[in-house]
Amino acid sequence: MRASRLVSLLLLLQTRGQLTAAELAAELEVSERTIHRDVEALSASGVPIYAERGVHGGIRLVDGYRTRLTGMTGEEAEALFLAGLPGPAAELGLGTVVAAAQLKVLASLPGELRARASRLVERFHLDAGDWFRASQPVPHLGALSDAVWTGTRVEITYDREGGPVQRTIDPLGLVLKAGIWYVVASIGDQIRTYRVSRVLGVTPEGTTVERPEGFDLGAYWTESSAAFERDVPRIEVIVRVRPDRLDHLRTAVGNAAVDAAEFVPDRDPEGWLRLRLRLDWPEEAPRTLLGAGRWVEVLEPTEVRARLASTARAVAERYAGDLG
Repeated sequence: MRASRLVSLLLLLQTRGQLTAAELAAELEVSERTIHRDVEALSASGVPIYAERGVHGGIRLVDGYRTRLTGMTGEEAEALFLAGLPGPAAELGLGTVVAAAQLKVLASLPGELRARASRLVERFHLDAGDWFRASQPVPHLGALSDAVWTGTRVEITYDREGGPVQRTIDPLGLVLKAGIWYVVASIGDQIRTYRVSRVLGVTPEGTTVERPEGFDLGAYWTESSAAFERDVPRIEVIVRVRPDRLDHLRTAVGNAAVDAAEFVPDRDPEGWLRLRLRLDWPEEAPRTLLGAGRWVEVLEPTEVRARLASTARAVAERYAGDLG
């Protein structure tokens, strides 16, 4: 345990320069006394480490001293940074392991590759949250990725509901959300998000993109996702479902909707459960609930029940010839 901490202390100083004992203690979650003992141990082993006293003092390495990890290419280092998802790693109890691995990589890389690894985190963000959507073809992902990486303005043809439109965008980053790629870009003084699967064409313009000062891709995505979840239109639906077929309802509307549902205390003549659900996108609710099949019945609102009945009649008529 101490050996690992000594390595982490050494690499922290190598990547960040001078740090106080208090800062190192906070990073490594130990006492300042332990930090001073570790510094003495490193110095005794031949590491050129020293402490400066005073208001602006701290612990640092002799200028030019570096310890290197071997056997890792720049591409491997970039892959590690791209794969280091902080959320899932923390949930698995591996958050500190990922952080330590990234720190070792930064410390081991030459200046140019270290800048590339840091730049990767700045421009690419992976969101592993669970939005239930299938992956979609993205033929222009490569071109957009090049534009993001090189910081080049592009003109895109984007498929909107009213038909294709042309947009000139300054790509700032790419986000992968549950199999769906999004490009985050600035247009004038606005920052917008486009689904990559709807991009029909990409034409580089050669102009260098000026990134907004202080722009943080991960923070922007978190804020915009929260706004989307907050503002999406919803509808309240009361359904009855056979207890042993609750999984059919989960498949149709999702686990989150069922877990958040309220039980309606009314007695059911057949012993079915009655739930009050909140579903996103009212226009899509009838089609979504139809996926639960005959084990779920919509009781309210009447307009959703009526649309389900109309759809069921149309389906029955379509297959009427096969019923005889």
